[in-house]
Amino acid sequence: MEVFGGFMMMLSIIGFFLAVIWFILPFVILNMKGKLDRTLELVESIDQRLAAVELRLKEQEARTGEPIPSDTEATSPELP
Repeated sequence: MEVFGGFMMMLSIIGFFLAVIWFILPFVILNMKGKLDRTLELVESIDQRLAAVELRLKEQEARTGEPIPSDTEATSPELP
């Protein structure tokens, strides 16, 4: 009978820890979801701003008729 008493004690301790995890985990998950939602909103706003900048550059290129210089073009510095 002593074996069952020790076994039940171990199960009660494990059950206690699982209950604590069961109560804490939803708050952790919901907190992560909130941070993820804020990050998604930030990325969407950055994407909209980038699209507006690209549109302005295309309009400027259409007005002037010459391509807008790009950061990716290879340019050599002029030496004196």
